[in-house]
Amino acid sequence: ARGPMRKNNREFLIELFALLAITIVVHAIYTAVIRPRAAADLAVQQAAMVQDQSYVAPRSFWIVMKDWEQEACVILAAWAIVVMVMRVQGTRRSRRLLERDYLHLPEGLRVLPEDSREYLRQVESLPPVERDQLLPRSLHTALERFGATRSVQDASAAARNVCQMENERLDSELSMIRFVAWAIPAIGFIGTVRGIGDSLQQAHKAIEGDVSGVTAGLGVAFNSTLIALVLSIVVMFFMHQLQLLQERLVLDTENYVDDRLLRRLHVR
Repeated sequence: ARGPMRKNNREFLIELFALLAITIVVHAIYTAVIRPRAAADLAVQQAAMVQDQSYVAPRSFWIVMKDWEQEACVILAAWAIVVMVMRVQGTRRSRRLLERDYLHLPEGLRVLPEDSREYLRQVESLPPVERDQLLPRSLHTALERFGATRSVQDASAAARNVCQMENERLDSELSMIRFVAWAIPAIGFIGTVRGIGDSLQQAHKAIEGDVSGVTAGLGVAFNSTLIALVLSIVVMFFMHQLQLLQERLVLDTENYVDDRLLRRLHVR
C-alpha cells in the first residue's frame, strides 16, 4: 500500500507544481502581451469611431482574450491538458507491457496448481515499478489465487476484480478533470454576469447617447462566454480520448490474462 500511496503523493505534487507554473506563465503572457495589445487595439478603435461614426470595429483576438475570466479559463484548461498528457504517457507505458511475454508458456502447456509458485516467482522478480502495473498485478493475483484454491474460476474472478478495480481507480482520477471541465464554463458565465452588470451601470449614459460603456460591458459578457465554451469543448474532447485509452487498456489486459494464462490453467 505504501508504493501506491507514494506514487499518488508524487503525482499530486507534480500536478500542483504544474498548476503553479502554468499560472505564472499565463499571467506573465497576459501582463506582457495580451492586455497591452488589447489596450492598443481599443485606443485605435475608439479613435476611428470618433472620426467616423459609421466605423465598424473588427474583432480583435487580443480584446476577446483580455479579461480576467478568460485568463482563469486558459490557466485551468492548460493545466487540465497537461495532467491528461501525463496520464496518457502512464497509460502508454502500461500498454507497452502487453507486448511482453511474462510467463513464457509454450503452446499447449498446462499449468497445474502446484506449478503456480514457479510462475509467481517470475512475476515477483520484476522491478517494483513494473510489478505495480496492471498486467503484472493481474497475473500475480490470478496465479496466487489458483495456487491457493485450485480453482480456475476463482483465478479468473480474481484477475477480473483487479482489472475492474483498476478501471474504477482510473475513472476516479478523472474527477478533478471533470471538475475543471465544469468550472471553465462556470467562470465564463461569471464574466457574463459581470459584463451585463457593468452594462446596466452605464445604461444612463446610453440614454444620453454614449453607448461605449454599454458595448464594453456586453463585450466582456460575450467574450468570456465564447472563450469558456470553446476551452470547455477542447478539455472535454481530450478527457474522453483519455478515458477511451484507459478503458481499452483494461479490456486488453483482461484479454491478455485470458489468452496467456487462464486458458492454460488445468486442475487434475
